[in-house]
Amino acid sequence: MAVPDKDYDVVIIGSGVGGGSVALQLAGSGARVLILERGPVLPREPQNWDPEAVFCELRYRSSETWTSGERRFRPGQYYFVGGHTKFYGAAMFRLRERDFGAIEHEDGVSPAWPIAYAELEPFYAEAERLFGVRGAAGIDPTEPPRSAPYTHPPVPHEPVIAAIERRLQAQGLHPFPMPAAVDLGERGRCQRCGTCDAFPCRVDAKGDAEMCLIRPALLQPNVELRPNALVQRLLTDDSGRRIVAAEVIENGVRSQVLGRVFVLSAGAINSAALLLRSATPRHPNGLANSSDVVGRNYMNHNCTGLMAVHPWLRNDTKFPKTLSVNDFYFGSGPDDPPLGNLQLLGKIREPMLRQPLRWLPRVAREALAAHSVDWYVMSEDLPQHDSTVRPQPDGSIDLRWQRTNMRAHRRWVAKARGILKRTGYPIVLAKPFGIETPSHQCGTVRFGTDPATSALDPLCKAWDHDNLYVVDAGFFPSSGAVNPALTVAAQALRVGRHLRTEVLR
Repeated sequence: MAVPDKDYDVVIIGSGVGGGSVALQLAGSGARVLILERGPVLPREPQNWDPEAVFCELRYRSSETWTSGERRFRPGQYYFVGGHTKFYGAAMFRLRERDFGAIEHEDGVSPAWPIAYAELEPFYAEAERLFGVRGAAGIDPTEPPRSAPYTHPPVPHEPVIAAIERRLQAQGLHPFPMPAAVDLGERGRCQRCGTCDAFPCRVDAKGDAEMCLIRPALLQPNVELRPNALVQRLLTDDSGRRIVAAEVIENGVRSQVLGRVFVLSAGAINSAALLLRSATPRHPNGLANSSDVVGRNYMNHNCTGLMAVHPWLRNDTKFPKTLSVNDFYFGSGPDDPPLGNLQLLGKIREPMLRQPLRWLPRVAREALAAHSVDWYVMSEDLPQHDSTVRPQPDGSIDLRWQRTNMRAHRRWVAKARGILKRTGYPIVLAKPFGIETPSHQCGTVRFGTDPATSALDPLCKAWDHDNLYVVDAGFFPSSGAVNPALTVAAQALRVGRHLRTEVLR
């Protein structure tokens, strides 16, 4: 093993939304901050916008193989500076205010958070500013209170989407502009390329963690980024209370990175796996795990893709992710269980249909893609003790997902199909997302107020350790039914401020 590296005040593991937000809060503070990222900087190249390269060749997807019992699969994991946000659809929703309390669902109770929405609201506003989120307040019937309006107007609808909005309104619904982190406008970089959702942005117009957090943080001399650095274990002192080093592999060489404070932001699955992999005689069940919740309660939302097809109407929309519906988020009536969110997907193209519709001739797939408007139906997934992440001896991960709320989700899908047919699209095809797509992974290192039932305190510090924080969607005790990125950013900004003003001063 190589000689231990120089000592840092803060070592951040992961460069996605969580790690990047903490790093930006600490930028310029004088604290020596190191960001360790297992992947490289994603290259800007023609293949960024090529559906063949992204969806057929899987050019950017991790080559690792995971298991779920006897089943083997290649997960939709992406390891680059900026994390999964390099490929996300730029959707930046706040959780609803009621999501922070306990909510009764058909399959059980969605547990309350240890903090209230009001505690996170200022950081939501700051995250929206940092990511350049575009939106319009006051239309969504479930919208939580805001201290300030969006700083940028919403992305304008293109003609096909504008017509659908009017038909949704005619049904008595309240469609609203989907909040999106896109650099648009007269001087903006966005070219409406038609390949945004699930693609990396070749011109850096997507508001991802690299562009909005990591790059600005690196402008300060106290922040350092080390890509291609895979953390294998966290090492403790003899007491087991403090993390003293991260064991890192770079270019085949194993070394130790020493630090005063460690922030783990590797994503809900990999953060849990790293804590479990770092077991010691004092912590035989893994670090931060005296409660036995680390690697449990995995959630990922129940999601189904819909293709609303009009045989004679061609959809030439370039940036379709401009519309969402939350009228049934908490149910159809006061006594009904919650259903969830409906939002537009990025434009589906023929290569994306090649695997799921391989039995169709290519010309038929091309016609479907050309005449479809594509939607994403999302319902809450409840935490389950036996939904687990477990690292394997060969370094892979075994992921078990006990699905919940599926009856409610199927009802929501059926209702959404009816809504879309009434907008003038007579054919609505459905495809559920499965375990291979862990895009909204959360819940595996939950925070709370009781060390017996949670791994982290309300500021995401591990109960079992004095200097370890876990700041990615692993801290979620419940998943809500909207995209998680903005909530991760808000809490990470809150934790970063705490580190800067209380821990490192």
